[in-house]
Amino acid sequence: MYYQSLFPLVFICFCFFSCNNSIEAVKAPEDIEAIDDMEKPDPSKLAAVLSVAVSGNEGRYTFNVEIGSPDTGCDQYADWWEVIDENGQLKYRRILAHSHVNEQPFKRSGGPVPVNADDRLFVRAHMNNTGYGIEVMSGSVQEGFKEDSLEVDFAVDLAKEDPLPADCDF
Repeated sequence: MYYQSLFPLVFICFCFFSCNNSIEAVKAPEDIEAIDDMEKPDPSKLAAVLSVAVSGNEGRYTFNVEIGSPDTGCDQYADWWEVIDENGQLKYRRILAHSHVNEQPFKRSGGPVPVNADDRLFVRAHMNNTGYGIEVMSGSVQEGFKEDSLEVDFAVDLAKEDPLPADCDF
């Protein structure tokens, strides 16, 4: 009988200590922010598209793209820029065969890019070791292009689609 009267007290203590231990396992808000910061890419390690100029005719445009990238050599360099639509479909990719350590920022042309004058597009750059940059240009041939940003994981699977660079020349 004595043990039966202790049961509710033991049960309450058990619940308190069990809950208390699980509360300690929950991360504090400052820990969550630190984890979020760790997942965000370091912008100093990403390529940025700085300007886009377009010439040519509908369905066969030439894009002249200016890129700023933290190239150090073949170990870290901007290996392509690409034109994608707002749905994340690859329209064109310009492979960059070598690093541009001593030429920053740099411009490279590519085409023909098979888009219409009023297609809404993004132009973004890719680093061989850190992936897509978040500083992009968006717009259309008709309206022009302006600074914008994309989430680093937007259409990230395109990084597996051909054409892909074969190797870094220097």
